[in-house]
Amino acid sequence: MTDLVVRRLLIDLNAPFAGRWNGGDAFRSAFFSALSMSFPAGEQYFIDSVRNGLNALPEIERLRLAPEVQRFVGQEATHRRIHELFNGHLDKLGYSNEIERRALRRIKVNAHVNLRNHLAATAANEHFTAIFANWTLRHPAALEGAEPRLQTMWLWHCAEESEHRSSAFDVYTAVGGNHEWRIRVFRYVTLTFLSDVLRQTVRNLWHDGSLFKWRSWRSGAKLLFAKDGLIRGSYGLWRDYLSTDFHPSQHDASLSRQWLRDNQAQYSVVGT
Repeated sequence: MTDLVVRRLLIDLNAPFAGRWNGGDAFRSAFFSALSMSFPAGEQYFIDSVRNGLNALPEIERLRLAPEVQRFVGQEATHRRIHELFNGHLDKLGYSNEIERRALRRIKVNAHVNLRNHLAATAANEHFTAIFANWTLRHPAALEGAEPRLQTMWLWHCAEESEHRSSAFDVYTAVGGNHEWRIRVFRYVTLTFLSDVLRQTVRNLWHDGSLFKWRSWRSGAKLLFAKDGLIRGSYGLWRDYLSTDFHPSQHDASLSRQWLRDNQAQYSVVGT
């Protein structure tokens, strides 16, 4: 259990931005944009899964977890709205959001499956976003050169993802989710998450005209596969999820707390 806070980000996302909004770097822009394109549908799915999980609990457990779930929902709903605004600018620039369409089809096809499956998928995705969030907070160069308002948007989102990293996991555990199924779903989510983001990144690079430029893939190799790159440098954190005694609270969230402390002027608290 964590003490979550719902915040309203005090930035203006009405002004448009360029396709290569991330410091003029084609790959970094395409990759982060691909992630943003996945967020609105994904975060609505997470909200629905965790709410349904809470409602399925016995009254005592439901009352215990209700405040956490309410604030988790508040944070995720705010993220969804912000990224809808961000993605709206991408849409005006002609970027096709195939990752969202693919996610919505997958959600529809799997709507009938057991509630625990949806919670396991949500917990797995939340682990991925927490890993990504912590890595981005540790590597400010990933957003170097972006407009301050866009840097703030991404770092705020990262800080809150790290902050609520345990919420879905705790609901999954409370409904009786077991380790074996959690790992099975986690492996599936790993495959779909990485392949979906890669495909959308390639699509974005194609639209940008930089898919076959050497500098694009050199930037991508550095971002993802450098010694402390996002994928190579996060493998240990990914692997931790496989442990029978793993809990998301075992991972450090001090950078999240520090960013939220140091940037209180960038947001207002709308729920406690």
